[in-house]
Amino acid sequence: MKVEGLSSPTTGFRFPAEWEPHAATWLAWPHRRATFLGDFDEVPLAFAKLVRLLTCYEPVRVIGSEDVLRHASSLLEGIDQVAFIEIPTDDSWLRDTGPVFLKSKSVRAELGIANFGFNAWGGKYPSWDADAAVARKIAGYLGLQVVEAGIVLEGGAIETDGEGTLLVNHRCVDDPQRNLGYSRDDLTAVLRYSLGVDTILWVNGDLVGDDTDGHIDQLARFVAPGCIVAARQPDRSDSNHESLEANFALLKSLRDARGRLLDVVPIDLPPRVFFDDVQLPASYLNFFIVNGGVIVPTFGHDLDAVAIATIQRFFPDREVVPFSALELIRGRGAVHCVTCQQPALD
Repeated sequence: MKVEGLSSPTTGFRFPAEWEPHAATWLAWPHRRATFLGDFDEVPLAFAKLVRLLTCYEPVRVIGSEDVLRHASSLLEGIDQVAFIEIPTDDSWLRDTGPVFLKSKSVRAELGIANFGFNAWGGKYPSWDADAAVARKIAGYLGLQVVEAGIVLEGGAIETDGEGTLLVNHRCVDDPQRNLGYSRDDLTAVLRYSLGVDTILWVNGDLVGDDTDGHIDQLARFVAPGCIVAARQPDRSDSNHESLEANFALLKSLRDARGRLLDVVPIDLPPRVFFDDVQLPASYLNFFIVNGGVIVPTFGHDLDAVAIATIQRFFPDREVVPFSALELIRGRGAVHCVTCQQPALD
């Protein structure tokens, strides 16, 4: 498929970095048991703990159907800075189903969203009709302009420095189960146009147990312009070792939109986190940057403290706090996967 007429950037918007100020964090309240292993009743309790932590830093907006929000409000009663918005969902991974918020490049501050198609990570978890409508409904609730991207893409698949560089894992975008008929050049053109970025860095890598096919928010994250933290697994016997080493080497060879060779700092992952006999994609890279803080998923391992200390180096003016992700990871995601930041207006 040839994409015509898309030259970067023409929408007047840009994709801001996560560390830029937020107006709020959005979450979708969990209700779908099928995508979580084990006792589902523990999952909403973990979400409630996360919401309480998030409200220490910024307002939180929770979406769901009427019945789902009734359950959410019963667990969040008395917590300030929480709003409940009736938008039905199929699942709770709002990073992937929610809007990709954009900021205007003009002097007059304005927000928009990039609206991508959603098909449950290449058709893995039907049905997904409600989730596919979430981004547009949030845009309608906020009265925001919508940039229609025309391709299937989840928010966890992309990462930006806010200065025109986009990290993308080719495995979960340049994928026939998501974007059949699109060439890599076609996808690059769509991403540049819809997100207002200049340089697309196509990388690779994946984690055993990751049903997203390798979302970048599990593998490599910007912590400052020109600087990335990247997942590694030093244990050569671990099945994640080889792909993460290859991705780390690739990242070190790349230059951003400003021509800078990327400074790539390793963060070692905990070895082999299991639920029963299922290996889970536990990654410290699934942290979430909030106003004045960084929330880092932890897994009850000695490496938790090492990861927190590494991330703290890059955010000396923010409080870096741990959040036990042992319940969330049973759905094969963590803190970043369930959150979606709404940028603040300038």
